[in-house]
Amino acid sequence: MTLLNGITNLTNWMGNVIMPTVAGLFFALAVVRYARGYPHQYIAWAGLMCLMVSGLLRMFEKFTGQLGWNNPDLYWNSLLNLVDWFANVILPVYAGMHVAVGALKFGGLFEQQVHHQFSHTRHFLGAILCLMVSGLLRLGEFFVARGTAGVR
Repeated sequence: MTLLNGITNLTNWMGNVIMPTVAGLFFALAVVRYARGYPHQYIAWAGLMCLMVSGLLRMFEKFTGQLGWNNPDLYWNSLLNLVDWFANVILPVYAGMHVAVGALKFGGLFEQQVHHQFSHTRHFLGAILCLMVSGLLRLGEFFVARGTAGVR
């Protein structure tokens, strides 16, 4: 076993085993502190941060684990995976969030925030723009993957 393999195994163990376990402990402590009337928000945020460490580690594994370390296309492939993940996961989820918030504001749930503009239309427009950018990135992916072979 080499030093690099040992560091890789330690990182995987910390990110995929220890951090989610600590996050569960923080969430349990937050529930107990909430039930007793004590401040609990910082413990809940600490639990979310522990889960983010695990999620970021898995994201980096996915982005860089498809090619060998000495492959010259490793950085290009990692960047392509990042754009693909952003366009196919983050933007549609963000659009769904904007539709939900816009519907709640349109329904009058947030009436205490009176403003001279229609804020719900801004959320609906934001959702449309997110889905439009996602679609354009997917179209660009299609053209990149297809290439120019056989095109004159």
